[in-house]
Amino acid sequence: MQQQTWRDRLGFTAAQPLEPLDTRIDLTAAPACHTVIATDGSQIAPSHHEIAYCYLINVGRVVLHYGQNRHPLLDSLPEVVYRPEDLYISRQWGIRTEEWMGYRRTVSEAVMLAELGAAGVGSGEWGVGSRESGVGKRESGVGSRDDFSLADPPTHSPTHPPTLAMVDGSLIHWFLEPLPAEARDRILPPMLEAWEQLRVHRIPLVGYLSAARSGEALNFLRFHTCPYIAPDCATHCTGQTDQAPCQVFAPLRDTALWGLLLEPGQRGAIWRSSAKILETYGDHTVCFCYVHMGAEIARVEFPLWVAEDETLLNIALSLTLTQVQKGYGYPVALAEAHNQAVVRGGDRARFFALLEQQMIRAGLKNIGTSYKEARKRGSIA
Repeated sequence: MQQQTWRDRLGFTAAQPLEPLDTRIDLTAAPACHTVIATDGSQIAPSHHEIAYCYLINVGRVVLHYGQNRHPLLDSLPEVVYRPEDLYISRQWGIRTEEWMGYRRTVSEAVMLAELGAAGVGSGEWGVGSRESGVGKRESGVGSRDDFSLADPPTHSPTHPPTLAMVDGSLIHWFLEPLPAEARDRILPPMLEAWEQLRVHRIPLVGYLSAARSGEALNFLRFHTCPYIAPDCATHCTGQTDQAPCQVFAPLRDTALWGLLLEPGQRGAIWRSSAKILETYGDHTVCFCYVHMGAEIARVEFPLWVAEDETLLNIALSLTLTQVQKGYGYPVALAEAHNQAVVRGGDRARFFALLEQQMIRAGLKNIGTSYKEARKRGSIA
């Protein structure tokens, strides 16, 4: 009650427990037949010294089938952003192109994850997002909800195996909070729409955080150690939140506490994050719990609709634990998605070389890099 009453006066973010604090539950083993899908992204940043001012977003896609005698999907889908209206749209909000590129990548990862999930549930074919139909062929880019409109949900197959959708890192996108409302509306709605598609198909979504540094759960205990009648940080502890009397756990992180309480294969209580940006998430507000993966205590995040559905929650956590075990400490699907997405130095050089060839074939003249870039490539030192 204090948390809800005084949240606007607090100097810290404290999560809300949805279960007793001493909850310790053994996770069940993953079923023999199941599927895990994951996406991760990388990019080539724009440079005025290169052959053309553009950038590339590369989304790695992974679909792993277990116990089904089916080939996995391991590939990536690139998208080149080159039109001026897409390159410079963020300037009106004071956002650098490089930053906007990262935001676009977040949306592309979410949309591709939803497309993979919908394709598998609907038809059993995981080849969706081919070069002809995937993100890489969207000409209009992020910015219009119509670009990411979702098709009618296909009929569910009663024999469809449990499926888990995974992303690396937090589902709480803190970077959205300081953005102007108009800029945020270009990023958040298509991402939430993609999550809604996963919800329709009953595919739980999790964000996996290794070596999590959050203290949201421990911050909840600060309400019980506050020496004042009301936890009004703005009045009693202005400018000294980190040294406040209630901060008895500094500098501990949540993982330190759950490392003492949990045994391998167990999860702790489910918490609902109170990050301010989640007020714009609607039904997709983010919950989390800590799981002892054996090698480490990981923070596993999921939307509220997963936390409220016992079946989806069990699927999400059991398959996540199995992925970590198969990956010897880190989920296999996330590691492979990263490997598919990563753009190395040689890839960058080949990308601009290919771009130069296509521009010459198109009849463009005076094609070349800046003198600075040319000298860096051809130094005689």
